Amino acid sequence: MRNLIVTIASILIVTTVGCAAPQIKLFPSQADPLQESTLEGQAQQKILVIPVRGVISNSPDEGLVRTRPSLVQEVVSHLRKAAQDKDVRAVVLQINSPGGSVTGSDILYHEILRFKEERGIPVIAAMLDVAASGAYYIALPADHIVAHPTTVTGSVGVIFIRPKVAALMDKIGVGVEVSKSGVNKDIGSPFRHTTPEEEKILAAMTEQLGKRFVDLVGRHRKPEPAALAEVSTASVFLADRALTLNLVDRIGYMSDALSEAKTRSGLPEDARVVVYRRLDYPNDNIYNPVTSYEGSRPAALLDLGVPRLMPAAQSGFYYLWQAAVE
Repeated sequence: MRNLIVTIASILIVTTVGCAAPQIKLFPSQADPLQESTLEGQAQQKILVIPVRGVISNSPDEGLVRTRPSLVQEVVSHLRKAAQDKDVRAVVLQINSPGGSVTGSDILYHEILRFKEERGIPVIAAMLDVAASGAYYIALPADHIVAHPTTVTGSVGVIFIRPKVAALMDKIGVGVEVSKSGVNKDIGSPFRHTTPEEEKILAAMTEQLGKRFVDLVGRHRKPEPAALAEVSTASVFLADRALTLNLVDRIGYMSDALSEAKTRSGLPEDARVVVYRRLDYPNDNIYNPVTSYEGSRPAALLDLGVPRLMPAAQSGFYYLWQAAVE
């Protein structure tokens, strides 16, 4: 037993004190480079599948010992690697997300557009359970959008979330004194009630960000005016209704998304379907969203990340369908 304790202690010391043994590495980590893994096919030409799962955030997941990159960082890493490989002739974004932060969603939208301009290859969006709000936002640059028959999508709108503890503070007799240089310096403060004038300011900002989203849907998808008006209510839709509203191009499965990618890029049937991972999986397949390893558990391209991005506790503007946040 004593030998076991000594061994465990030695491992902990080696893994936490980098200067003691800088060349020793006992576990895989996010610092490992992305490695290509072939899921199917034998041809030289490739279709890259990028799994996008969970709440969209551009903030890293800061753990006790290690920090996990944000979804934005990881997706951009995949796109940058693909941009350097001329054998990658198409990309399929496999999306399963309720959306997330406004800025994180907009960054990914921009980076996907940039990748398309640089490489000039087709990008297909394939939706699984949920591709709502910010997740739909990042699908807009795609050349073709495939929704699973049971996909929930839409929620084209913005929500401004801010916690309030003013009522609790009033109840227990606790207050916060604030000295400010401008009348609106502490707008949205959780420590006091929002004034009617502040509500108007925040509502105008929310409306502006929501209009940006709706305008992008109009630019990329070109729905009929009546359809765009329905979409702008920020409702969610099942795949059939999304198809009618022209939010998606077809209803199908991952195999249909891959077939579309092959057709649009002129690839043979035996084109290789590849993913980028930091670890190997036996019997790997297209429905495995895990790309990396962190600590003692596998980590998806982005975990659902509620402790990191809990809307009830973190103020901000979100392209997010809250009902789908687990």
